[in-house]
Amino acid sequence: MTQPRSMTGRTVLVTGGTGGIGKATAAGLAAMGARVAITGRDRERAEAAAREIRADRGEPVEVFVGDMSAQAEVRRLAAEVLAALPRLDVLVNNVGGYWNTRHVTADGLERMFALNHLAPFLLTHLLIDRLVQSAPARVVTVSSDAQRLGRIEFGDLEGERSWSAQRAYNQSKLANVMFTYELARRLRGTGVTATVLHPGVVRSGFGAEDPGRIQRLITPFMRFLKSPEQGARTSIHLASSPEVEGVTGQFFADSKPRRSSRRSYDEAAALRLWEVSAELVGLDAGTAGRLGPARRDAS
Repeated sequence: MTQPRSMTGRTVLVTGGTGGIGKATAAGLAAMGARVAITGRDRERAEAAAREIRADRGEPVEVFVGDMSAQAEVRRLAAEVLAALPRLDVLVNNVGGYWNTRHVTADGLERMFALNHLAPFLLTHLLIDRLVQSAPARVVTVSSDAQRLGRIEFGDLEGERSWSAQRAYNQSKLANVMFTYELARRLRGTGVTATVLHPGVVRSGFGAEDPGRIQRLITPFMRFLKSPEQGARTSIHLASSPEVEGVTGQFFADSKPRRSSRRSYDEAAALRLWEVSAELVGLDAGTAGRLGPARRDAS
């Protein structure tokens, strides 16, 4: 088990750290001695969360504000992170959302795909040099067991032809897993690992802005779901535990490795998703080249 102050001297960035699993993850890592930074859409809410975490540990918690569904905001936020944090030992890609109605972002992209997949894809690219410089370092991405029902619809990635909120969410969570596996392949030998997780079904405000049928159905059973603190345990484990030092390209649930969906192991589809994602976020050849071509074993 991870010891209470085992993260002393390490710097962690948790996206979507103003509530729910993200805030509990940030608080848990701060309690272990980490220097913690969080991101949030709303400055007032983000600073209130930082004050709560700070009250428990007595040290400042950095706050970075931005709507990560917008690529300009991700780029600005990344620049602020690089200016403020001279090292970055762990990036926890926690931010995500669910909307029953199809929304379009400032970039003209479907919001769930943009926030749940493209935002961590872009942010990780923009911060990867700092992670490599800080190695051994870790990228931890929060997915969901909804990935088991997901399929990457390359012909209709953004649900323009046929919209289903649940299908879009499942796809975005599968994309998280495939991104992580491809990232792990590309980061071999750098000292930076990439893992992905299912936090469990947690009682939080997730999906409350525009709830679908599933969110409405589970509302009466909220008290039986995991608390945010319980939901954060796997994220904290992957960010901090010596047990997973050097472990990369794996899916976890309840702090243990698990097999993800059959589709998630399709390397050709993962490479295609990577290339499509790079184009959608406007990564030029130089930026994308920082992660280089995937290193695949000869068959």
